[in-house]
Amino acid sequence: MIPAADDVVRRLRAAGVVFAEEEATLLVEAATGDGLEALVARRIAGEPLEPLLGWAAFDGLRVPVDPHVFVPRRRTELLARAGATLAEPGSVVLDLCCGTGAVGLAMATRVPGVAVHAADVDPAAVANARRTLAPVGGTVWEGDLFAALPGRLRGTFAVIAVNAPYVPTDRIADMPREARDFEPRAALDGGADGLDLHRRVAAAATAWLAPGGALLIETGRTQAAWTALLIERAGLTASVTSDDEIDGTVAVGRR
Repeated sequence: MIPAADDVVRRLRAAGVVFAEEEATLLVEAATGDGLEALVARRIAGEPLEPLLGWAAFDGLRVPVDPHVFVPRRRTELLARAGATLAEPGSVVLDLCCGTGAVGLAMATRVPGVAVHAADVDPAAVANARRTLAPVGGTVWEGDLFAALPGRLRGTFAVIAVNAPYVPTDRIADMPREARDFEPRAALDGGADGLDLHRRVAAAATAWLAPGGALLIETGRTQAAWTALLIERAGLTASVTSDDEIDGTVAVGRR
């Protein structure tokens, strides 16, 4: 490890950063000119690593991450993988509540030839996702859930993959500082029980699915049965899939 990285490791450890060695290497590689000191200071102050680097690792990809945009989590790789297994070349797919557009990019990478749409209510996320999805020809819409989409897309989606916020409001204070202080509240807050957005998505999704299409919603382990019930109430056949290695859980509804 180069001397600059040794010093960064020491400072990150003192600040309580768990993976100090790995982060130090990445920060040194990301710094340009005299920018290393600023990056380290911001990380020590609690900012998430990924916006400092400008990217996040996700499903074997480097996904662009802008400041103050929700950082894709590794557990969400399950949502992308499950969505990809239900698509084929030519399918129209939707990354709803897309954030950086990581799920849409992963699906398009796994299934070349899919037509990717994405939507988010946050203008910063929309701008980020447009950069992310440009290489795969994706289209990103700004607005509140399905209201962001043009009516011509009704009934066309083979896959709707949703990473809506599902943290209960009173649990946000317990989240790591880098999330609660540096990511948009709208990307975290799922309402009193964490399911407010799941209710809205499930109630509206069927009209946007193609025959045989699937709705996939990332959810928490303790919330999965409730998310599945919301999907069933919308007239879809529901199931739950989990990945213990990455702590991912997805409720799936088939039309």
